[in-house]
Amino acid sequence: MNQVKPDAIVIGAGVSGLTTAICLAEAGVHVTIWTAEPTEETTSMAAGAMWGPYHVEPLDRVQAWGAATLDILRRLADDLGTGVRLVSGIEAARELVDPPAWGGQLDRFRMCAADELPPGFAAGWRYTAPLVDMPTYLGYLRRRLADAGGHIERRRVTAFTEAVAEAPVVVNCTGMGARELVPDPDLFPIRGQLVVVENPGLTEFFSEDTGSSPDLLHYYPHGDTLVLGGTAQTNAWSREPDPEVAATIVRRCGEVEPRLRDARIISHRVGLRPTREQVRVESQELYGGRIIHNYGHGGAGVTLSWGCAADAAALTIAALA
Repeated sequence: MNQVKPDAIVIGAGVSGLTTAICLAEAGVHVTIWTAEPTEETTSMAAGAMWGPYHVEPLDRVQAWGAATLDILRRLADDLGTGVRLVSGIEAARELVDPPAWGGQLDRFRMCAADELPPGFAAGWRYTAPLVDMPTYLGYLRRRLADAGGHIERRRVTAFTEAVAEAPVVVNCTGMGARELVPDPDLFPIRGQLVVVENPGLTEFFSEDTGSSPDLLHYYPHGDTLVLGGTAQTNAWSREPDPEVAATIVRRCGEVEPRLRDARIISHRVGLRPTREQVRVESQELYGGRIIHNYGHGGAGVTLSWGCAADAAALTIAALA
């Protein structure tokens, strides 16, 4: 336990909490993270994870947060120890649809010719984007926080008053925990399930534009392993892998890439995407202290992480001043 009280307490040790704490610590703020569960058990660890805004609002702020994060992830890709790499691949749709508005931000973005697409797909686009191996990346973030003087404590918070008593500013990066802690009844989970398999030799990603379907299809190469996805099940709370869902994920991916049909399964991942109508990054006076909210990123937690963290850190520093 630290003997000196921190300037700020960040609640939550997922990608949002770690990134925000790093921004604060590297700006000279004495910061401590309180977390009910280790980083390895957070929703962030279950992510795929490729840069790309995923059903999040408000559009103007999301564009700025995403662009800021994309710039940093590109730079981190120069260091193998971060777990970030620039990977090329294809996103495709089974119907004629327009490419995503954010496509122009990515390297080598172009429309695909018909013979580049898997059977059954009508449109697609090729690009290069940051792909993040979350176990490696979260370890990198923890080391970077420690190097900047930040600390992590295992401590479950049931009310903001507990943290306000210990620091003048509290940063809420609790993800789905914000539903009860704030409380925020508008926050709901979108359950994601992934299957990690032995990589049969794939070096490029593939992702299907499935619109609003709860059944996703993508595979992301991470060296010797491949992450297959996925699901987007609204208001589903279980964090236990569903064997039937896992089998369906493997089957769908195997229909696009036959080498995946018999790939050896290594592990399963499940996470609850903390979703609300709009991402919440704002300051609030509460319980005699200042609460800075940074949650509700849905499936775009990694994609928006550095942009949102910079804004949350700026609000924190302004409150401390």
